[in-house]
Amino acid sequence: QEHLVESGGGLVQAGGSLRLSCVVSGIDLALFAMGWYRQAPGKQRETVALVSRGGITTYPDSVKGRFTASRDVAKNMMYLQMVSLKAEDTAVYYCNTDTQTLPWGQGTQVTVSS
Repeated sequence: QEHLVESGGGLVQAGGSLRLSCVVSGIDLALFAMGWYRQAPGKQRETVALVSRGGITTYPDSVKGRFTASRDVAKNMMYLQMVSLKAEDTAVYYCNTDTQTLPWGQGTQVTVSS
């Protein structure tokens, strides 16, 4: 059964760093393009990173150069390294496929204080 569990969030000061993790169950990560997404209060969910089946990563301008997505196919894990965090990065962060087809996990809260 497909299942996503995100972790690693927390409260950090602006300029700080966090590393998020996502346990992916029920699918073979090697066969799927994956993504990291976030949703801030009162805003729509947005994409912050995509990882192709071949491991190629893409980012929106808002996080480019600060966020790095990666995956461990053997462990079926996704990661999001975030540095130089800004107050506007505050949101609940989720992982899912690139087409967001899996049931959403509970997400992990990232709060950046300015």
